Amino acid sequence: MNMDVHMDELDRALIAATQGGLPLVAHPYAAVGEQLGVSEALVRQRLQAMLEAGLIRRIGAVPNHYRLGYTANGMSVWDVDDARVDELGRRIAQLPGVSHCYRRPRHLPDWPYNLFAMLHGTSRAEVAAQAEEVARLLGSACRSHDILYSTAILKKTGLRLQT
Repeated sequence: MNMDVHMDELDRALIAATQGGLPLVAHPYAAVGEQLGVSEALVRQRLQAMLEAGLIRRIGAVPNHYRLGYTANGMSVWDVDDARVDELGRRIAQLPGVSHCYRRPRHLPDWPYNLFAMLHGTSRAEVAAQAEEVARLLGSACRSHDILYSTAILKKTGLRLQT
C-alpha cells in the first residue's frame, strides 16, 4: 500500500457515487463522471490510483444468482489436508459454478472444515454433481465434506462512507 496517497473530496465523492454499484449502462465510468462533473478518463484514473494505493481493494460485479436462475446455492465445506489446501483451492476456484473459494481455520472438534467453495446451480442435484467433481479433484487429500444450502438471500455490501 502506498501511504503517500490521501483521499481528497473528489475521491470521497467518487467512492460515494460508486459504493452502491456502478450504473447499469453501456459506459458506467462516463455516467459517474457526468454525475460528478468530471471526465470518464479522470474517473478511471482516480479509481486506478486508489486501487494501487490500497484505498480500495477491488472493483467487481456481484451477480444476483437467484435472478440469473441459479436457485440452488450451497456452500460446500471440505476437510482438506493442510499441506495441499492452498494448491487445491486454487484449482477448485477455477471450476464452473464456483463463485468463490477460500481457506478458513478449523474449529475442532465440531468443525473440521478448512476449505469453502460456493456452488451455484439450477437444482440441488446440479450442485451435488458439482460437489462430486470437487471431491474427485481433491481425491485422497479430502477427509470429509458437506453442503450447506442457502435458505435466504443475504444482501452483500462493502464499507459505506457516510455522505
